[in-house]
Amino acid sequence: MKLQGRLSVHRVASIGVMLMGAFGAVPLVAGQALEVAATGSTVKLDLRYRYEFVNQSGFADEAKASTLRGRLNFTTPTVNDFMFMAELDAVVVVGADNYNSGAGTSSPRRNRYPVVADPDYLEANQLYLQFEGFSDTRVRVGRQRILLDNQRFVGGVGWRQNEQTYDAVRITNKSIEASTIDYAFVRNVNRIFGDDVAAGDHSSETHLLNLQRSFGKIGSLTAYYYGIENDDAAAFSSDTFGIRFAGKSAALKYPLTYTVEVATQSDAANNPVNYDAGYLRLDAALDFASVTGLLGYEVLGGDANNPGRAFRTPIATLHGFNGWADQFLTTPGAGLTDLYVGAKGKAGRFAWQALWHDFSAEDGSADYGREIDAVLSTRFGGNYSAMLKVANFNAANSNFPNVTKFWLMVSASY
Repeated sequence: MKLQGRLSVHRVASIGVMLMGAFGAVPLVAGQALEVAATGSTVKLDLRYRYEFVNQSGFADEAKASTLRGRLNFTTPTVNDFMFMAELDAVVVVGADNYNSGAGTSSPRRNRYPVVADPDYLEANQLYLQFEGFSDTRVRVGRQRILLDNQRFVGGVGWRQNEQTYDAVRITNKSIEASTIDYAFVRNVNRIFGDDVAAGDHSSETHLLNLQRSFGKIGSLTAYYYGIENDDAAAFSSDTFGIRFAGKSAALKYPLTYTVEVATQSDAANNPVNYDAGYLRLDAALDFASVTGLLGYEVLGGDANNPGRAFRTPIATLHGFNGWADQFLTTPGAGLTDLYVGAKGKAGRFAWQALWHDFSAEDGSADYGREIDAVLSTRFGGNYSAMLKVANFNAANSNFPNVTKFWLMVSASY
């Protein structure tokens, strides 16, 4: 394995020195401050084992991937308004190694297997300096996790063994009552494939602005602008403006939560295709105490006659949307309509969820297929958790494969 990521020790040190100089943070290096940081720091270890099985039409063999991720993080307490955090991730294959990890991370002989996007790697997952010297404000500089709203547009892809993180400057302000102003300038996106391949490391000049206002028991309203300028994948460059309301209602016999979200997107910067596309999401959850009913409708715009003009979400946590079989990580040219129903609940120490999806084109009448997803999870012994998960996508036409996926996952945190 190779140490991956562009965030070198010299670069992190330079960032830290500049930030400390800007805020006059010389006391941070004083002996007393260092002593407090050393004695109050925390170290955490997280282990996550996963077995993933994929049967996909069009491939000669089934994929079987048995991987273990180790995550070690170190966090100092806040001293003189500064805090430092470092997190190291490593993924190794333990057992079954019959899979293609994707995006050029595997040898050509593995092309007979479906993709399981978990290459082995050793990487600095997070490495940042945080400053809280301004009232109601947090400034974070370095490699960090950025998760906005439901991660539909900006997320960490936490389902995969290699998390997506960002080399960024992020400022969060809560000086206005019941409101949060969140801005980040992203210089690099550290994607799930690792830094050994071009697809795993994208240089960018991206602006993420998220404004949220809470209305208490009624819900919260969010307005956002995500301006992505991707230097390495021009098709990802886009401007997205949107508004989202996550609401609650006690008017019915049973508690209701719902989301209404609309967005518009256009090409930006170096994108070679001129386009405009829309986005709509409506979902609701009705809580019947022991079981919660789920209903949703999501639309990503497209153009059946002009490729490259579909709504895109290049830095989202994609696995959580449009089915766990991951057949719509890239929006089809004709767009995507996803109508889904489901339920979730608890039975003793177990939590469960089941979903059914109906997929079709947004532009035109093409039928893409249907999918059934189910998951069962539990926690035990205080520090441990386990999960069984399955997804089955049944394609409606030859443009899509039939896919069955199964996961077994066990995690431990110390």
